[in-house]
Amino acid sequence: MSKVSGFAVPWLEKLFFSPAMRSYGIGKKTAFIAVFAAFSVVSNFLEIKLFDLQFSFTLTVSVLTGIFLGGGCGFVACFVGDVAGFFMQSGGQIYLPWIGISTGTFALLGGWLYHGFHFGYRGETYVKLAAIAILTFLVCTVGINSTGFYFYNKNLMFSEAVRQYAETRFGGEVTYLAYVCYRLFFKGQIWNSVVNYALVFVLVSLLRKIGIFRPFFASGKTETLSSKPVNPKTE
Repeated sequence: MSKVSGFAVPWLEKLFFSPAMRSYGIGKKTAFIAVFAAFSVVSNFLEIKLFDLQFSFTLTVSVLTGIFLGGGCGFVACFVGDVAGFFMQSGGQIYLPWIGISTGTFALLGGWLYHGFHFGYRGETYVKLAAIAILTFLVCTVGINSTGFYFYNKNLMFSEAVRQYAETRFGGEVTYLAYVCYRLFFKGQIWNSVVNYALVFVLVSLLRKIGIFRPFFASGKTETLSSKPVNPKTE
């Protein structure tokens, strides 16, 4: 058990913190969470429109946050950042909670999968990143986000564009499958996901080779839970 973490159960500590974060005191942990929450806020404002496609970088920031902080802390930072970002630009609209939950879950699964499995062979980082991409896409993009928007829009009555798409492609009413296909392929959400996952692969490949960031990407197999702080500049 880490003496500086405040967690009495070691496995619970691992669910919340990455190996590097577990070696820090409560003050430094809090500072890191605040910094990444701020990154999450900024990602709410970073959008690029290309033709009819709109790209955001929330997915990339969330997965990297989970890897840096750990699953539990990553969820907290991204959820808080999403809520704060919304209220900074809400314009009187209501908050849709499944967006924040999905944003946090990207970080949660990213941190758990990256630090929770160690195969001991060359290239395992990319296997884990591929697993993160597949699982977060299914759970967050298809599961949480699409389900939330499906029931929200169903309650408000689907737009004419959605109804026409369902009629043309599925020959009937707007089912959940029809809506997911509309959102992913007609609206182009699938391409936003592809671009973001590609960015995750590139950024992790680069950052893990930089000395100051290397401890955050280190394997947890050799990491020990002690109260001795880790200096990311020298490890």
